[in-house]
Amino acid sequence: MKIAVGQLQVQRDPEQNLATIADWAARAAAADARLLVLPEGIIARDPADNAYTAEMAQDAEGPFVEGLRRISAQAGIALAGTVHLREPDGRVRNVFLLLDHGTTLGSYQKLHPYDAFGDRESERVAPGDRLPEVVELDGVRLAPIICYDLRFPDLAVALALAGAEVLLCPAAWVRGPLKEHHWETLVTARALDSTCWVIGAGEASARNIGNSLVVDPLGVRVAGAGAEPTLFVTEIDTERVAEARRRLPVLANRRLPAPGQPEPSPEPTRR
Repeated sequence: MKIAVGQLQVQRDPEQNLATIADWAARAAAADARLLVLPEGIIARDPADNAYTAEMAQDAEGPFVEGLRRISAQAGIALAGTVHLREPDGRVRNVFLLLDHGTTLGSYQKLHPYDAFGDRESERVAPGDRLPEVVELDGVRLAPIICYDLRFPDLAVALALAGAEVLLCPAAWVRGPLKEHHWETLVTARALDSTCWVIGAGEASARNIGNSLVVDPLGVRVAGAGAEPTLFVTEIDTERVAEARRRLPVLANRRLPAPGQPEPSPEPTRR
C-alpha cells in the first residue's frame, strides 16, 4: 500500500487548512497513495497561543469534518488525522478520524493528554477512556495512537496484540531540548515493541517540530521529512510485519498480561 504523509503547517483559518488538505489529497491520489496521514489538531492552530486549537473546536458534524469527508470522496483517498470536537463541559475531545470516500471507518479519542514539560492539555482537552479499535483498509490492519500516546509502550503493544499491522500517529510534537531526539527514538521504539509499521505525521510550525517519519517493524526508517511543511509518499508492505514477527517474536514471547487479562501464572519453582 502506498501511504502519503502530509506534514501540514496548520493555520489559524480552518478554510485555509481545508484548501491545503484538498490540494495534498489530490496530489497524493495522483501518486497512487491509498491513504493520506495528517497531523494532530488540523482544524486550526496558533503557535503563540496553546489554547487556540481547543477554542476553535467544532461539532462532529460541523463544517470542517464535513469538508474532510468531501475531500476524501472527491479525491478517492482515505484521510487520517485528528480534530478537536466540542464537549458539553467546555473542554474538547481530541479525536482521530479515518475517513474513506467520505465515510468514517474509525475514530478514537486521545487517551493521554499532554501534561508534561510545563503544559496541561488536560485543562482544555478531555481524555478518552477506551482503547482504539483496529480498522481494516484494503486488507491492511490500521490503528491510531496520538502524539503523547507515543510515550506509553503498552498502548502500541495492545494494538499489535489486537491485530494491528500499521500504527498511525498524528502529532503536534512541541519543540524543546531533545524533543526531536525523543520523537524519532519513540517512533522507532514503538515499531520495535509492536513489530508494526509506525507512520508519524508531525505538524510543522514555530511551535512544533515536523520531522514526520515512517519506520518499519524492525525499526528501520524508510522515509521522512525535516522541519518544513511537505508532502511525501512511501510504500509499506505488510509482509514485512510477518517477517519481523518471525524473526523477532516479542509478541509471542511476552509473559506480561495483555490489557484486561489476568497475570500469567509463574513458572513452578524447581528444587
